[in-house]
Amino acid sequence: MSTEMLKIGDKAPAFSLKNTEGKTVKLSDYKGKKVVLYFYPKDNTPGCTKEACGFRDDYSVLQQRGIEVIGISADGQASHQKFTEKYSLPFTLLSDTDHAVMEKYGAWGEKNMYGKIVQGVLRSTFVIDEQGEIAHIFRKVKTDTHSQDVLKVIESL
Repeated sequence: MSTEMLKIGDKAPAFSLKNTEGKTVKLSDYKGKKVVLYFYPKDNTPGCTKEACGFRDDYSVLQQRGIEVIGISADGQASHQKFTEKYSLPFTLLSDTDHAVMEKYGAWGEKNMYGKIVQGVLRSTFVIDEQGEIAHIFRKVKTDTHSQDVLKVIESL
């Protein structure tokens, strides 16, 4: 478990995870680019679908600004493939089935689900700058406006 929360200005923790094609993707592959790294609970659920489709709909604007989008959940490769195909997602989804990367980012922990305390993904987003430092953190995410909220923040950086 992450002992302390990441803050703006911290070096983004390195990671190496598999994408929908089974290829290994590392944060270092994106050196020199801005990255929107978002953690979400589950493929094909209403909130996660809204969030992903928002990034899909704003993807060309993000790309024009030189920004890459990466989504991470605990779902496996097959689930990510179906989710990507069903909603025509143009960005990378990575599988963190053992939660190791989520823990590094403080995106895994206790949450209240239907009145029960459970361990799970804490929906959050990190904007990582070209030097690999955290430029902004969203700990509270509104799934239906999140990509627009991210764009607003990026424009102010």
